[in-house]
Amino acid sequence: IGLIWLAEPLLLTLFQYGEFSPKDAHSASLSLMAYGLGLLPFIFIKVLAPGYYARQDTKTPVKIGIIAMVTNMVLNIILMMQFAHVGLALATALSAMLNAGLLYRGLRKQGVYQPRKAWGSFMLKLLIPNAALLLLLVFFTPDANTWITSSMWQRAGLLSALIVAAMGVYFIVLSLIGIKIKQLLKPSTSY
Repeated sequence: IGLIWLAEPLLLTLFQYGEFSPKDAHSASLSLMAYGLGLLPFIFIKVLAPGYYARQDTKTPVKIGIIAMVTNMVLNIILMMQFAHVGLALATALSAMLNAGLLYRGLRKQGVYQPRKAWGSFMLKLLIPNAALLLLLVFFTPDANTWITSSMWQRAGLLSALIVAAMGVYFIVLSLIGIKIKQLLKPSTSY
């Protein structure tokens, strides 16, 4: 959420010097936002694929990867015509979602992975700290003009403050709703 919301400020802070104009930063931020949508699916792929490898099944993830790759190529053509460079990033994110979804479905279908009932309520609980994080960013992120006219040090300080504040709100709200970080770090039977 933070990467998607802060894409433009991040790129303005890191690259908007010399030949890299604010317009370039805005264009690049749209791609970063689209790639941000694929971040969780890419993580899920890394988590789910070993479920096949551990059972000596290397063919299924490769077949699913090929389906995702072909889908990516088709979506590249379709979405690039509509959204230019952002379409390429969006196609990559969508094909990652497909890849992760097919890996998950295969593990469920084979009975290898069955999520516990508590996962549903856990995921719903996670919406609250994520919403709090987003609200903080919506209310306190300055407009693009502020980022453009600020010095590099002002941008870096403001971006750092927003990231630290968002993390703080996230972890405080996480704790308030009863999810302790220590619980997430050790194996638990409740999730």
